Amino acid sequence: MKGKETVFVNEFTDGILDPGKEMLGPVKDGGYIMANTTPGCWGPMITPCLKGGHEVTKPVYVEGAEIGDSIAIRIKSIRITSLATASGNDAPVDGRFLGDPFVAVQCPDCGKMNPDTVIKGIGQEAIRCSNCGADVTPFRFTNAYTIAFNDKKTVGITLDQAGAETIAKDGKAYMATPEHSIQNPIVTFAPHDMVGTIARLRPFLGQLGTTPSRPIPDSHNAGDFGSFLIDAPHDYALTKEELEDRTDGHMDINRAREGAIVIAPVKVPGGGIYLGDMHAMQGDGEIAGHTTDVSGIVTLQVSVIKGLHMEGPLIIPVEEDLPYLAKPISKAERKQAEQLHVRWNVQQKLEKALPLSFVGTGATLNEATTNGLERAAILMGTSVPEIMNRATITGAIEIGRNPGVITVTCLIPLHYLEKMKLKHLTIEQYGEPQ
Repeated sequence: MKGKETVFVNEFTDGILDPGKEMLGPVKDGGYIMANTTPGCWGPMITPCLKGGHEVTKPVYVEGAEIGDSIAIRIKSIRITSLATASGNDAPVDGRFLGDPFVAVQCPDCGKMNPDTVIKGIGQEAIRCSNCGADVTPFRFTNAYTIAFNDKKTVGITLDQAGAETIAKDGKAYMATPEHSIQNPIVTFAPHDMVGTIARLRPFLGQLGTTPSRPIPDSHNAGDFGSFLIDAPHDYALTKEELEDRTDGHMDINRAREGAIVIAPVKVPGGGIYLGDMHAMQGDGEIAGHTTDVSGIVTLQVSVIKGLHMEGPLIIPVEEDLPYLAKPISKAERKQAEQLHVRWNVQQKLEKALPLSFVGTGATLNEATTNGLERAAILMGTSVPEIMNRATITGAIEIGRNPGVITVTCLIPLHYLEKMKLKHLTIEQYGEPQ
């Protein structure tokens, strides 16, 4: 089938990213994907028939993308459609899952695995097994809130009990849940522990990437959550070696927002671009474990980069999101550097460089940092100590998600960018380097 200029997506997975299932599309190289995404974590977490903890879009086949290539994903626009949502810190409920409450939910009464559910009333006991009627929610809130947004989607406020319960009674409408989504709306729980808090909105995609080369639960397509699958007592157990087939699409990095470029590895034919888990806002680390999951409309443009073999993603952030030391060198700074160059009679030319972020993931932040440094060194064909030095004086290590997603961001000399076939994309984002 010939690739389409634009592929429209409003279908979702059952929580498993499975390379054996048919993809949507194809979309042509240079074409567009437009998607109506579902809320991410909490709704799927209280919907046991979703087996991955999230509900992401069905993957899209990109024409010309072969294993060993990469795909540049330009995030052209992100628009929140939800009017409100709810979130907070979680606690799993013992006796309601087999090893992993995100993946293998088991009804505590009838024993059915990943049962269908019905909603009866509101509150944290409202999600019931459709087979036997038992309270089947595998997670509860420890401290949580319901938040409503203004019409311009610039700010939100956390609501009191009356407001939270009003929204809970018509959850799908307030959350603008897409028609093909099967998740239970988390606002059904009507949490209101934190009232009157004002928060700014800046939406981004917590899930954006390519399909792994073996079936993996969507929320576990990263080194930290993925480590829960190692020797797990359910159908999606992996070995440590098999976890390397992940693509780290579940980043929760708040710089994956409108205007940024995400570059993802191709590990199956066509790449299989998927997205979801849009958040209205999040500080670095997603330290509560969860943030404001919302529905939204997203437009992406995809371009194949032939022969760029990577194990995990890269990000070319918008300039505003760069660490201070990683911002492109200005004309004034270049002039000052040239004066030093002459004064010290340095024979080598001064570098021209532009920023790049390497994503690293692992069971802990330390492991994720090592992973990010090693990925950067491999792609650049240099040593880990050199990457450490560059990140120390021209960049930063930043937390995407606690416990184990980071970015290694620094200024990268043009000769390295050219070697990685990324010179044109970084110049597109930041302009010609000084």
